[in-house]
Order: sequence, then C-alpha cells, then structure tokens
Amino acid sequence: MSKNEKIKEIDVKIEGKEWEDAMDKAFEKANKKVKIDGFRPGKAPKDIFIKKYGKEVLYQDAADLVLESAYMKMLEDNKDIVSELVAKPEITFKNIDENGIEFSFVLTLRPDVKLGKYKGLKVVKEKAEVAKEEIEHAIESIRNRYAENVLKEDKITNGDIAIIDFEGFVDGEPFEGGKAENYALTIGSGMFIPGFEEQLIGLKSGDETEVKVTFPEDYHAEDLKGKDAVFKVKIHEVKEVKVPELDKEFFADLAMEGVDSVETLEAEISKNILEHKMAEIENKYMDQLLDEAAKNVEVEIPEAMVNDELDRMIKQYSESLQMQGITLEQFYQFTNSDEQALRDQMTEEAKKRITYRLMLEEIAKAEKVEISDKDAEKQAKEYAEKYGMDKDEFLKLFGGMEMVKYDMQMRKAMEILKGEEK
Repeated sequence: MSKNEKIKEIDVKIEGKEWEDAMDKAFEKANKKVKIDGFRPGKAPKDIFIKKYGKEVLYQDAADLVLESAYMKMLEDNKDIVSELVAKPEITFKNIDENGIEFSFVLTLRPDVKLGKYKGLKVVKEKAEVAKEEIEHAIESIRNRYAENVLKEDKITNGDIAIIDFEGFVDGEPFEGGKAENYALTIGSGMFIPGFEEQLIGLKSGDETEVKVTFPEDYHAEDLKGKDAVFKVKIHEVKEVKVPELDKEFFADLAMEGVDSVETLEAEISKNILEHKMAEIENKYMDQLLDEAAKNVEVEIPEAMVNDELDRMIKQYSESLQMQGITLEQFYQFTNSDEQALRDQMTEEAKKRITYRLMLEEIAKAEKVEISDKDAEKQAKEYAEKYGMDKDEFLKLFGGMEMVKYDMQMRKAMEILKGEEK
C-alpha cells in the first residue's frame, strides 16, 4: 500500500433534529451574551435574535457541540480502520448552513513496516565492575555530608571557613559590590579574586588585615578589569570542617540497615554502585539494540505521527522545566528561541522514537506475541502494588487494560531483540 493510501479522508454530515438541537443550544448560549432593546439578557425570542444577528453567528458554537458526536459516528462507521489510526485526525468544515454541517476527517493510518534482521545482532553488553577507588570516593562523599563546622582558635589553614567583614577600594575609593559583613568564606574554594583567600591563611579570629589583589582582565565588571584593589578585612570567627571518623557513632548516624562497620559499609556501597552501573549498562545496551535493528527497518513515517510525537515531547519537556521552577515561555526567552525552534531541534529524536515503536510492534506481530487477559490482570496488579495504588486507580492513570497489554507486548519484543525470549 502506498503512502497516499495510508491517508484516508472521511466526510460526516450532521443534519435534521441533531443539528436543530445544536442550533437551539447555540442560540441559548449566544442570547445570554447580547443586549436587544426591550428584552432582558437571555430573554429575547429566537426570531428577534436571528433578525438582528443572523443564523450565521450560531454556526461555530453549534459545530463545536456536534463535533464529538460527528467523530464518534465516523469511528462507528469505520470500525475496520480504528485500530490502524496512528495520529490525531485533522478536522475541517466542508460545508455549514441552517440545514446541517459536514465535517471532513483526515485519518493517518499505520504505515507499512518492513523488518530487516532483528535477531542475533552484534551488540555486546558491557560488564559492570566496581573499582576500589569508587568505593573510597563514595565513602568520603558520605563522610563530608556528615561533616560539622567547629570553632577553632588556631590560625586559618586551607579548607577552613572564615567569617569576615570586608570592604574593597580601588584608587582609595570604595566600589559597588565590594562590601559585606559576616561573610562565610571557605579558604581554598576559589570563590574570591585570585590571591585573596591565600592572604588570610595564618591569621586568626579577631585579626584585621589589608588584602591586596588585582582584578582579572576578564572580570565581569568592566570598570574593575585589571585594576589593583585593597580590601580591609576583619576576621570574626574561624571554623574548621570536622569530618567524622568511621566509628560506631558514625554508623549509628547513617542508620543504614546492616551497616555497623567499615567492611559492611564498603559492601553496601559496592552493591549500590554495581546496581546503578548495571541499570545504566542495560539502558545503553537496549538503546544500542534498538538502534542497530532500526538500521534494517524500512518505513515511511507520516508527518502527522511526527507532529503528535513532538506534541508529547514538548509537553514532557515543559513538565520537566516546571519541576525546576521554569516555564516553557521563560525557557524560550532565556534561549532566544520559540516553539518552532524547539520542534525542529526535537524532530530527529521524534522520528527515532516512532521508528523504534513501529519496529517493536512489527516484531511482536511477526513473533505472534499474545498477551492473555490473565497475564495482563496479574501485571496490572503488580504495577499497582509497586506504585502503592488501587488497581482500578492505576488502570485509569495508565490508560486501561489494553495499554497494559501493549506495554507487555513491547517488553516481550525487547526480550526477542536481546535473545531472551521465553
């Protein structure tokens, strides 16, 4: 079947009583919004309203009222192709008057997919190993998270935190942004101008000093680039970072089940790192398998499918940004772009996702993958328990039992790709 044969246009006409009822409801809605001399809002007779505004003003609202029933009628009359729909239909008005309305639905049907080789692909899964250095680094990170800042009377050393007041001067004049009080500066962090932090080493609480530095040539403030500056600094407190020892008190604070010694902590850390690596390797392996198998697939992806996929991707991206406190509109402003630019950027990924999906569906079909009601029920129950939900509530959110079956089919198709089919 050619690409053009995968696009089907179907006309549906709504007329008679259904259209009359829609026009009456449209009139009732419009009548409440207009003012006609001699009548209260919503009380003008229909013939008076029509004489003043014409029937045409009711057509759009009436069309909206019958659109859903027109769509359902189209699906009912074309049950043989419903399962082949792969994108939202395009809807246009072909004709509209006082006697009825005719909609045109442009349907995009599933494209033909020609599979190539999808078994025995030369993709090698990496092995997951945990190095001793990784375990040591992870333990140090945990210790640092439990570190405490403790007051010290001794001199400042690298890594200490100095609580300081400072004021900077260039050519004897203070400059904007060069003054602060009770500022917590970690010595050696590189947060201040090069040379500033180093000149505080060896001082102690209560000391006052002058720090001489030169602003870098690439400094963000144009009027300070390359300028010599003097900072008057007073040190209020000095704190050192106390990293806990790997002792019983530390293990108790961790509250990790079964961890009460260096050996058990190392074992737990090693297990967690290994699990994380294995998950990453599995995801990478699956992506490589899909990519390799897709190279052998022949398919012409309809534009409507790409547009639907892009709509989903942009919605997901928007939700991801919102979790970071950023709206999609703000993103466009920050990046000096717009929705079309984002769609263009995502188009290749959208096509790749569609190709993978069509390929897995075709593999499931070729391999006669069937999901029984019993297996789907069991899987739905397991999913619901996993997410701490009632099964019916889960199914409502997931898309119903058919979506569970589809998900299981796709997973089995992936097992076939991996050569793990049962």
